[in-house]
Amino acid sequence: MSLNRSEKEAVINEVTGLAAKAQTLVMAEYRGITVAAMDQLRVSARNNGVSLSVLKNTLARRAVAGSSFEVAVDQMTGPLIYGFSEDAVAAAKVVADFAKTNDKLVIRGGVYGGKSLDVDGVKQLASIPSKEVLLAQLCGLLKSPISRTAVVLGALAAKKGEGETAAA
Repeated sequence: MSLNRSEKEAVINEVTGLAAKAQTLVMAEYRGITVAAMDQLRVSARNNGVSLSVLKNTLARRAVAGSSFEVAVDQMTGPLIYGFSEDAVAAAKVVADFAKTNDKLVIRGGVYGGKSLDVDGVKQLASIPSKEVLLAQLCGLLKSPISRTAVVLGALAAKKGEGETAAA
């Protein structure tokens, strides 16, 4: 079913809005995926803040023109699903995790920080821990010296306390 001109403009505007807010774009070929599997992918994407869209490539090219995602225009061929995410790694994680369990989904590439990513680049991006995990690790690193100091001071106080009770 083809779209009329106003519907095409609406799609382009919607995708342009997604691209303006997103940090990452991941593209994957979905040929041969069942509807049930595609629904699982969409649910997973929605839960992780990723916007997945099946678009005509010409509309996608027009939508990303002038944005940081324009570097991927040459990769936009064939039946593709486009994943945009505001979180730097969410789109890559969702698509890469789904591709591990479903061999019909083939990662084609992506864009992060205005740079085009190949398949390996998308997989590397997906292997980076999420923002929450990184913040938790940072807090643990910051807390570690303080905790160690408290343990040492506590041990010294206990040892001093033992020395005073033995002297009395």
